[in-house]
Amino acid sequence: MRGGVAALAVAALASGCAQDASEVRGAAGRQPLQAPPARALDAYASKLRAAQAARVAAAKRWNLKKVPLTAPPPPARKPEIKAREGFEVTGQKNLPPVFTSIPTKEKIVFLTIDDGAEKDPAFLRMMSELKIPYTAFLSDYLAKEDYGYFKKMQDRGVTLNNHTLHHPYLPGLSYAEQKREICGMQDVIEKRYGKRPTVFRPPYGNYDRDTLRAAKACGIEYAPIWNEEVFADHWDYREWDREIHPGDIVLTHFRGEDDWGGTMRDMVREFLDKVTAEGYAVARLEDYL
Repeated sequence: MRGGVAALAVAALASGCAQDASEVRGAAGRQPLQAPPARALDAYASKLRAAQAARVAAAKRWNLKKVPLTAPPPPARKPEIKAREGFEVTGQKNLPPVFTSIPTKEKIVFLTIDDGAEKDPAFLRMMSELKIPYTAFLSDYLAKEDYGYFKKMQDRGVTLNNHTLHHPYLPGLSYAEQKREICGMQDVIEKRYGKRPTVFRPPYGNYDRDTLRAAKACGIEYAPIWNEEVFADHWDYREWDREIHPGDIVLTHFRGEDDWGGTMRDMVREFLDKVTAEGYAVARLEDYL
């Protein structure tokens, strides 16, 4: 399907070239086909070839084993997101769901990056050149070191979501304290980046009913966590089969060599080489919420 549009474009051009223009006839009573549609099709095919060439060049420049696959268009009708079984709290029906994957049959995964400790300019260039979507979950105690870095990220189309002010273990706090952590980060993101998020990730993936109640009070609609975590040199898995599944949410962190023994670029290579080899593309999480 991903190559189908390009193939149809090329096939249409080829079949058009096989006939002399004088032989083309329209249906009775209709005007003959004019040249502009053929030129438009040719321009579209050229655009597709140029885009693919740019992806091939970027993959080579950033030392990927293969060119990343392109995700299918977002669904016209978004899937219903429910709390994962066993991850519910009392009164879950009226609270933001906690989930680890998106219900889909497409071979896609979602890359999410937490906290904001490492601020690597080369990582921004890499992701932009490869055109890989991802979602950031920021904690203010780290993001405030350089709000401008994440503004550049936002300008590249990345959604900046809530990961609390100070990254505490939320179930150890009172409802009021949890609300201050979550609503306080809502205020920071709105002030710095112009929009209050509707997506929140609890630090460490830990939460209780008060967490989700506070999140809802702060305007949060979804609380995704993750099914896999990727580092600069390996993966960790939630599921017993240690495999990627369609719709899985993948966690990583803004980390550098002091923490990982590798860079953010190394992490991206580890991530993309695996998902591409297994036939997965990377999609944008917000397109499915």
